[in-house]
Amino acid sequence: MRRIRAAVTGAVTLSLVLTATACGGGGEDGGGQATKTLTYWASNQGSSLEVDKKVLQPELDEFERRTGITVKLEVIPWSDLLNRILTATTSGQGPDVLNIGNTWSASLQATGALLPWDAENLDAIGGKDRFVDSALGSTGVPGQDPAAVPLYSMAYALYYNKQLFKDAGIAKPPTTWDEVVAAGKKLGEKGKNGIGVEGSNLSNNIHQVFVLGKQHGADFFTADGKPDFTSDGAVAAVKQYVDLMATHKIVAPGNAEYAQNQSLSDFAKDKTGMVLWQTPSQTFASQGMSEDEWGVVPAPVPSGKPGTGTATNSMVAGINMAVFKNTKNLDGALKFVKFMTSDEEQIALNKTYGSVPPVKTAQKDKAFSGPSLAVIRDTLATSAAALPQVPEESQFETVVGTAVKELFADAAAGRPVTTESVKARLDKAQQQMPKK
Repeated sequence: MRRIRAAVTGAVTLSLVLTATACGGGGEDGGGQATKTLTYWASNQGSSLEVDKKVLQPELDEFERRTGITVKLEVIPWSDLLNRILTATTSGQGPDVLNIGNTWSASLQATGALLPWDAENLDAIGGKDRFVDSALGSTGVPGQDPAAVPLYSMAYALYYNKQLFKDAGIAKPPTTWDEVVAAGKKLGEKGKNGIGVEGSNLSNNIHQVFVLGKQHGADFFTADGKPDFTSDGAVAAVKQYVDLMATHKIVAPGNAEYAQNQSLSDFAKDKTGMVLWQTPSQTFASQGMSEDEWGVVPAPVPSGKPGTGTATNSMVAGINMAVFKNTKNLDGALKFVKFMTSDEEQIALNKTYGSVPPVKTAQKDKAFSGPSLAVIRDTLATSAAALPQVPEESQFETVVGTAVKELFADAAAGRPVTTESVKARLDKAQQQMPKK
């Protein structure tokens, strides 16, 4: 932990963004020793690629000191990561180890390019039982060996601006959707936006409507994995989300174009009173917002308290770590994954990034007992559900996420958003899915 703190002190302030076979990249290192190098594609978890390099390079240097294995790091933006990975699965030019969005696990598993984490491979990194169940639920198709192992865990919560709430006479933070709408309207009376959304962010759109689908008793896939985007519950979920702008007017029309965390910026600049997000504390800090200026409560439910089924209030968010199956340095790759999922690294990295360790023993560290992370930790343990672990999940994010984006555009332009128009958009999205 001391090494990471030294790397990020002062100048570096983090913020979370918040998406065949391949030859592994660990080859000859000039001395004919293929086992002495690894290539690692890391996801962009900080406020810039350079921030991530400053955070991760000291850890990679420590791994080299302990093992003699050099790790060649490339940090890849989220806008490019999935396409880079998919290209690698077909081109044969992939890394040894890589980060993936946990919602992509089943889709990438279906390519056959990733190492299956069977009992032997899991034992090499300390065993399956080290990881919390909710994180393991987003590592691949149920009943198959996982395609990846959890690295960073996150969940959605509702963040609110304390001063704006006080100015609007809102006595307590909302816990249900009706209360969110009521609070948003009070904020609007004071000239503030009620809640921020990222209407052009396809993944964020999916996360929100998936949870609302659960609350309406619907899934977007049938039990046998077929798309089911036009069920009454799915349609109601999408309409409820878009109606925050279209009907209730508590989302500013400009949010329809947001896709790069602008809603977090609006929140930090006192333009918006609420936002649903995954661990945004570092982003708030980077924009000059102190921790005592905002509060956090579990994401809203229809009524009562968060839980399972219709009381689900978050998808299981997070980052997984995978290995390309035909890496030339499997032993080194396993050692590296074991290092990155060790208690020491889990505590240090998740503390730095503002996420929660998916490793049980690391999660108990006092660093994760503060109000914000405690809400996330408890949500993951009691009321979060994994997105559908089906091979077509990445296409689902694209086509349904786009449908929601188009509906927000309609709302921003003053065009009516009706049950019929929502169903038509979702039917079009379903027709774009691969046929089984």
